[in-house]
Amino acid sequence: MARSRQKNKRRPMSEINVVPYIDVMLVLLVIFMITAPMLTQGVDVELPNANAAPIKNSENDVLIASVDAKGLFYLDVGGEQETISLSNLQTKVRKILNQNPNMSVLVRGDKSVSYGDVVGLMVALQGAGAPNVGLVTEPEN
Repeated sequence: MARSRQKNKRRPMSEINVVPYIDVMLVLLVIFMITAPMLTQGVDVELPNANAAPIKNSENDVLIASVDAKGLFYLDVGGEQETISLSNLQTKVRKILNQNPNMSVLVRGDKSVSYGDVVGLMVALQGAGAPNVGLVTEPEN
């Protein structure tokens, strides 16, 4: 009779201990919070300040051509960025705009780069078939 009482006391637990899962979730959250700012890549361009309204476009339908302080050209399409020569940039932009003619084209120029480099980039973009080219600036404080 003593044995039958012990069997009744040792019932299987039907509860799940979620504390280890919460610990893992918090560790993953911290890891993502630390690595997310590191994933933002781009050309280090010091943009001029201007009082202008922002353009409301999604990242996927914007093509950004950049000129850095050294005069190097970059092309950013949907988050993929590459260094490129001006002639190759014009050819690649022409192909992209043939596939997606509604894509917005923007120019990011470092404020220390010569005016001629920015104008040359804009001429190359218009030669590739971009009807309108916008300039990216930093908002004034």
